[in-house]
Amino acid sequence: MRLRSLGVALVATAALVTLPAPMAATAADTPLSQGRTATSSSAENAGTPAGLAVDGDSATRWSSAASDDQWLQVDLGATASVTRVVLDWEDAYGKDYKIQLSRNGNDWTDARTVTGGDGGTDTLDVSGEGRYVRMQGVHRATPWGYSLWEFQVFGTAGGTGPGSCDAGDAARGKPASASSVENPGTPASAAFDGDTGTRWSSQASDPQWVQVDLGSVRDLCKVDLHWEAAHAKDFRIEASSDGRTWHTLQAVTGATGGTASYDVSGEGRYVRVHGTARATGYGYSLWEVAVHTGTSGSGPIQGGGDLGPNVIVVDPSTPNLQQRFDQVFAQQESDQFGSGRYQFLLKPGTYNGINAQVGYYTSVSGLGLNPDDTQINGDLTVDAGWFDGNATQNFWRSAENLALRPASGTNRWAVAQAAPFRRMHVQGGLNLAPSGYGWASGGYIADSKIDGTVGPYSQQQWYTRDSSVGGWTNGVWNMTFSGVEGAPATNFESGPYTTLDTTPVSREKPFLYLDGDAYKVFVPGKRTDARGVSWPANAGGTSLPLGQFYVVKPGATAATINAALDQGLNLLFTPGVYHIDRTIEVDRADTVVLGLGLATIIPDGGVDAMHVGDVDGVRLAGFLIDAGPVNSDTLLRIGEPGANADHAANPTTVQDVFIRIGGAGPGRATDSVVINSDDVLVDHTWIWRADHGEGVGWETNRADYGLRVNGDDVLATGLFVEHFNKYDVHWSGERGRTIFFQNEKAYDAPNEAAITHDGIVGYAAYKVADSVDEHEAVALGSYCNYTSDPTIVQHHGFQVPVKPGVRMRHLQVISLGGMGQYRHVINDTGAPTSGTDTVPSKVTRFP
Repeated sequence: MRLRSLGVALVATAALVTLPAPMAATAADTPLSQGRTATSSSAENAGTPAGLAVDGDSATRWSSAASDDQWLQVDLGATASVTRVVLDWEDAYGKDYKIQLSRNGNDWTDARTVTGGDGGTDTLDVSGEGRYVRMQGVHRATPWGYSLWEFQVFGTAGGTGPGSCDAGDAARGKPASASSVENPGTPASAAFDGDTGTRWSSQASDPQWVQVDLGSVRDLCKVDLHWEAAHAKDFRIEASSDGRTWHTLQAVTGATGGTASYDVSGEGRYVRVHGTARATGYGYSLWEVAVHTGTSGSGPIQGGGDLGPNVIVVDPSTPNLQQRFDQVFAQQESDQFGSGRYQFLLKPGTYNGINAQVGYYTSVSGLGLNPDDTQINGDLTVDAGWFDGNATQNFWRSAENLALRPASGTNRWAVAQAAPFRRMHVQGGLNLAPSGYGWASGGYIADSKIDGTVGPYSQQQWYTRDSSVGGWTNGVWNMTFSGVEGAPATNFESGPYTTLDTTPVSREKPFLYLDGDAYKVFVPGKRTDARGVSWPANAGGTSLPLGQFYVVKPGATAATINAALDQGLNLLFTPGVYHIDRTIEVDRADTVVLGLGLATIIPDGGVDAMHVGDVDGVRLAGFLIDAGPVNSDTLLRIGEPGANADHAANPTTVQDVFIRIGGAGPGRATDSVVINSDDVLVDHTWIWRADHGEGVGWETNRADYGLRVNGDDVLATGLFVEHFNKYDVHWSGERGRTIFFQNEKAYDAPNEAAITHDGIVGYAAYKVADSVDEHEAVALGSYCNYTSDPTIVQHHGFQVPVKPGVRMRHLQVISLGGMGQYRHVINDTGAPTSGTDTVPSKVTRFP
């Protein structure tokens, strides 16, 4: 083991301030480099990557291979005036090296040369401008490689001033397409690969175009064209934010080919060269297209910082803590569609005599690395007094990463959908019903240990995953368990239980915690065939410092959010409501997008809310997408259409991400969630077209589809989808799997004619496309409550192709009080429902 050098780096550290009112971390003189994207010529091993030299943690390091001519560089995100570089060397230091600057990452200027260095901490004054800063090693001082605890860059952000045009090519290597190609050797991508020896060429006709996807909406300032002899005489340079609607940046007539640069002004994610008249008898042919984007002058977006106005950080000594819980609950108890959002964060320690009642849009979480680090001798309570003892609308709240010793021995958590209970240790029992045992319609538990008995009582359905229970008693229709120690045995034919010994693939939700005084986000690793809780071992997980997150606060714009993502930052949405005027684009592998306090994203003007690229390991968790009044095509899209990359080793996960269309006001979306990528893991979601609240009506909050799965090998654990105008779930990917599905059909279907298609009355709640050869699903329930026309008889709840590889188990349909009926359970199989007694009609296995 190598020992840390004794030198002390010149670093300003953030101070944490905790008050009963919402306060958190702030930072002063943070290096421009901290949390930015870093790369290197090599790494000694997987445990010493480049990013550890810019993470703000002086106990982690980058180290290179054991040879000279190695380098480490950091991307500041935008051009800055660099004044000082601090290198905190490990014992394996550089004797001779250079500090270099670059505006584009290709052309480098020496800013400082060091010879005869002696290790420790080197503080170097430099003068120059660049977006990229590099330590270029020349000679090592030891037989080891180069090794840096920290590489820090200081200066003034936005060195090139406002409105400048970046010399870097924003289009290089980005996805490209064209109206046509001359042959397979001249693809669209060849015009954006940075190689002037390759080219795109089209067929010999007018018009033709080639376009590039920059990945997010950017400020466009210049486009360079390098034509081959077959050039355009007349053409337009166009831009688009969505790839469908285009505006002209520059119209050119009488062009003579060769190399030309065009100053432009405008915004766009997509840039297109649209030829309208050729200069030769051949097609259009471009060696290269370069796109330059503007810099705002504000410099790189800083990671870390305080957690915003609605995060309440407390410790056991916080005065009037019970009063603070009571104040928030009084505001949020019945505020079902309001704008209040709150997150309580409890520092590790023991809290005595607390009863934290948890209302709408309120999350209570511990800040320990393990649940037992934060002990509450008291209760976290959800009841339904506000709704006359009916708990079916206790949505949108959560508890996470805490230990509870309930005052009475049993904690009450009477919730409905979108109210996860994760990573909890209940040192006693858990009651899932409201006092008085009125109606309840939840719910979800994961990675939790309940020492006593769980009593669902009036709960109609519940899914529990990878947990441990001291016992489970009662249940109404669909109680499902996978990987749960102590779960009851399956009795579906005569009762409510479906029990699987393990969960095939699972990965727990990322969470915020304190490491000393520093906030970090723990990102748990993937488990296969899991059973029981993942803690305290937390095997396979990683910790990310808060400096690697853009802390999103109310008022943040989509442009800033996307700029932070482009810089390589993750996102931590603090509690609030965020209106966005452009799609949030998550295109980098392993990006974490984490919400606190049910942070809510509302797309304005009909844009999609969020797109995720077809990349490995994106983690989406803990936020709500609320449709805007102008129809969005898709609220959440994972993977581009046609995506086919293999992500089995590192899947994208969607956890506690909730979708709402209507209720808080009119909302519309054709598709709510579309999954095009393979291997995605959906672990607890509620996708809901509102049946009550404001802006509710068959056409007012129109939303045709809840979840559409086009990718292969997608797994859903805990899937709640309700009330869509057409299919609630439509699955066309191969080898899909679902464990637990809860559904209600749209209450407001006006009559049978409105939902009749292909000679079938009613859209199936869960439809597997006829083209699918392999699919498995277990523990599925669909319920009808056709309040607008109780005479509707839906043909079936589930529809699948009859093939050996399509296997459906434990299916049920129920008429709620006789408000409509089902003729069959699945396809043409299963007894009809009848009467008003809400008795399930079941099929244990199909086919």
